[in-house]
Amino acid sequence: MLDLHYDDPRLARLYDLDSPWSIDRDFYLELAGSKPCRVLDLGCGTGLLCDAFAGRGHEVTGVDPSAAMLEVARTKPQASKIAWMEAVAQDFRSSKKFDLIIMTGHAFQVLLEDRDVQGALEVMRAQLAPGGIVAFESRNPAIDWCSRWDYEMDLIVEGSKVRESRRFLSMEGEFMTFELRYEFVQSVADTGTPEGHEEVLISKSQLRFLSREGIEAFLTEAGLRVQKLLGDWESEVFNAETSEEMIFIATSDLSGV
Repeated sequence: MLDLHYDDPRLARLYDLDSPWSIDRDFYLELAGSKPCRVLDLGCGTGLLCDAFAGRGHEVTGVDPSAAMLEVARTKPQASKIAWMEAVAQDFRSSKKFDLIIMTGHAFQVLLEDRDVQGALEVMRAQLAPGGIVAFESRNPAIDWCSRWDYEMDLIVEGSKVRESRRFLSMEGEFMTFELRYEFVQSVADTGTPEGHEEVLISKSQLRFLSREGIEAFLTEAGLRVQKLLGDWESEVFNAETSEEMIFIATSDLSGV
């Protein structure tokens, strides 16, 4: 079952505002190289990165389980050049083979069950072209994410304000539970009266913080081999104690990246 903040159309329309273009997207975009190739984006969300790949002439397939996210994706400038599919990563099937398969935005951490992790990685292996690469990231569990998780921000959408906040609830083993809250605030222009709350939407979510060793074991089981493990979007080598990210680049053969 999808979290509300992915599945509600009103919240899907906010996604590009609170998650605009960023350095991690630059990183993944450059992985495709300059020559046209086939790209598979598993968990593509609103298609921001898919659109950029297509704009560079790559053949792109975007997969996401949220119909609301895909509805937004289909409004992107290059949307007509992209093949969109509504599915979870572990259920995706295609006759195509892909040169680059990505899972971005920490979507890997939404795979809570072992069978889901195994299924998603097996799909990547099955859909990977000879010499192709798989790339995804997961947060380093050695970092104290609990203390830095909460935030609050205001977004302006069509003249109205939406107050978005995230609150840490609990950490049990590998699993973090948190809450996202969205307050749709009614603007009262030039009346001198205070803002009024139209509606409050609350989404409760979970993420899994697998260790490096755990992820590498799943990759090996799926027939994938780690070529590089990076610790940030500047391509620094992963440091187990200080790196916030674990960025995995893997292949199914010995051809290298």
